[in-house]
Amino acid sequence: MPRVNRAVELLSRGQPIYYGGAGELSYEKGVEASGRWEDYLCVEMEHGLFDLPGLRAFMTGLMDAGPTPTGHLTPCVIVTLPTNGTNEAVMRANAWMVKQVLAQGVHGILLCHAETPGAVRAFVEAARYPFQTQGVGDGLEVGQRGSGGQGFAACAWGLTVQEYVQRADVWPLNPEGELMLGLKIENRRALANVDESLTIPGIAFAEWGPGDMGMSFGYPDGHDPPYPPEMIAARAAVLKACKANGVAFLNGVTPDNVTDMIDEGVMVANATPDAAEIGKRYSGR
Repeated sequence: MPRVNRAVELLSRGQPIYYGGAGELSYEKGVEASGRWEDYLCVEMEHGLFDLPGLRAFMTGLMDAGPTPTGHLTPCVIVTLPTNGTNEAVMRANAWMVKQVLAQGVHGILLCHAETPGAVRAFVEAARYPFQTQGVGDGLEVGQRGSGGQGFAACAWGLTVQEYVQRADVWPLNPEGELMLGLKIENRRALANVDESLTIPGIAFAEWGPGDMGMSFGYPDGHDPPYPPEMIAARAAVLKACKANGVAFLNGVTPDNVTDMIDEGVMVANATPDAAEIGKRYSGR
């Protein structure tokens, strides 16, 4: 069957993907966003409002205005959660956020401050139905997502409920899955555990979060280069762990550096339209 998730479709072909912020959550903004150029839209709920009614209205607008220029019913939508991945107990206590967000029909979730392997494991399990068994017993326990939230999500994906629950699994652990789970390895505690955290099955992409990573090293405003040596080393460690575990590395790009970033291994990029067009031409899209 054709892919629901445009971002997964591209990554599975070895193509870098480009994203931008979704902006305001409303039905009208969803209608406007249906034709956006990005491969996925990021809904920022880490510091923004945890606005589930707004997210549902936005997704409804995307559906009603669809399909997109690429033929998908909606663009891929990925949400950042307000909880931190401090440890397993914190993640399990906040797993309700995962199922509530997925019930709005989004295509992925990005966990901020993913500090421990236990938190990452709980995050993946919260996003999976218990009958989806790839990786169970090999780094994961049974999934924790329950029945009851799949009706609207199935509509948002243009599927029947039966089709949705089969395809709403984590990619690339399940090659037929359509959900993308990501991690922000964005402080010194997360960095210390990055090699082990990225061995947890079910993670599609990860980033090093320079703004928060900089704060963790004592730099109040270290988001943009040039970076001090310890931040350069932190980025290199996250990139290395991503490559070692088949996880796509996320980094911002500009028109001046996008081709070098692709050569380095960046597969998910926050980009301007100009930078994305240069990157697409470079990778043969």
